[in-house]
Amino acid sequence: MSTTPTTHHAHLNWNGCDLTLEYQWVGVADSSQPVVVFLHEGLGSIAMWKDFPDRFCRENGWRGLVFSRYGYGQSTPRPGTERWPTDYLHRQAEEVLPQLFAQLGIHQPWLFGHSDGGSIALLYAARHATALSGIIVVAPHIFVEEVTITGIRAARAAYLQQDVRGKLARYHADPDSAFWGWNDVWLDPAFRHWNLEQDIAGIRCPVLAVQGEDDEYATLEQIYGIARIVPATQLLVLPQCGHSPHRDQTLALTQAAADFIRNALK
Repeated sequence: MSTTPTTHHAHLNWNGCDLTLEYQWVGVADSSQPVVVFLHEGLGSIAMWKDFPDRFCRENGWRGLVFSRYGYGQSTPRPGTERWPTDYLHRQAEEVLPQLFAQLGIHQPWLFGHSDGGSIALLYAARHATALSGIIVVAPHIFVEEVTITGIRAARAAYLQQDVRGKLARYHADPDSAFWGWNDVWLDPAFRHWNLEQDIAGIRCPVLAVQGEDDEYATLEQIYGIARIVPATQLLVLPQCGHSPHRDQTLALTQAAADFIRNALK
């Protein structure tokens, strides 16, 4: 029987600032397998995942870690005057994750990243080729598409004109921190040149890349591009599925991701 996970806090110094990141251990506490670390989307947080990480890990006998990045959930909010730099995902992968893993004693984890979290997982795998068991990237981005910009502009209009802020307040202590940090950098003209295709060429760990056919923020070229660069990548294209497969196609994603991890552990 599952119980509500306990929230803990990690204290990091990043970019000259003392940050507090909320995190939870989920799943099976005494699992002997590597931890599955869940990396949330651009508007995500621990709360936004709901119970998906705990159910996924508990059903398969694994331990998981869920945390909210700086600026999200109940972690330290981003000051209103601070804008994410265009390399913000690189910096999460190169500077924040290593600190967090060292503090929590995490070795050879699986990374399960959604959207921005998928991009972070790819970047971490490219730079730490021997430090991972493998990665599952769900609706990741490796370059900027016009459909992405169109979707993010629409999100901006909705935030300004509808009660999106109130809805996000259920998942973030400071919804403006989460929304504008993500929205401003993606709509920055300089971000149009953001591209991970050269970065991810160094990936050597197992990769499962997943995307919905109806993803409102990207085309399937995102995961097809990963497979061209990292030939051992396994692809999963989900029908009747948008940008959040863990909500739209929970069963199909859970089964495929669990099979992927089990097969790699054999």
